[in-house]
Amino acid sequence: MIRGLLFDLDGVLVDTAGYHFEAWQYIAAELGIPFGEAQNEQLKGVSRAESLNRILSWGGLQCSDAEKQHWMTLKNERYLELMSAMPADGYLPGAHAFLLASRAAGLKIALGSASKNAPLILERLGWIPLFDALVDGNVVTASKPDPEVFLEGARRLGLKPEECVVFEDSEAGVEAAHRAGMKVVGIGHGLDADLLVSGLDQLTPEQAVQLETSN
Repeated sequence: MIRGLLFDLDGVLVDTAGYHFEAWQYIAAELGIPFGEAQNEQLKGVSRAESLNRILSWGGLQCSDAEKQHWMTLKNERYLELMSAMPADGYLPGAHAFLLASRAAGLKIALGSASKNAPLILERLGWIPLFDALVDGNVVTASKPDPEVFLEGARRLGLKPEECVVFEDSEAGVEAAHRAGMKVVGIGHGLDADLLVSGLDQLTPEQAVQLETSN
């Protein structure tokens, strides 16, 4: 029986991916490394540290730990500066209504995101009370497709993996959820999810719960 829902943040509930892209593009330019949409796509669902490592590898560069910390701090400062312009209703269509309906249905809700800024974004939206557990980059260290973030989310909800459905927009996230033994609702196109929709406005919690009995 499905009793819990685990949500990725960017691309599922909100869309700050553009801010991340601009911030990483700024860092890459400072490092003299070409960075476009194709490279950015490979950073979805990946931690800040791993994202920087990938960018450095694309440029054939090596940095000390202190230098890496400098670039990660600079990236986050740039991201927060850009994100400060996000309106209080800056969430994706249907996201707020879906969370409210899920709570009304008695389902437990957790966040499962690699972002260390996730609590800040949820607080800005006034959504903290809607979640029973928050698991983000401040809690876990392994990047998706490692299942750590979702397994920890299930643990904090007091549920077994098979009692949870994950909502993801990246292939790494979908793989992480499947490796955790969970069903997955994919948001977007071309994902190897158990159910694929364009957004949460195209789905009800009841439909998500029915994934338990699907093949």
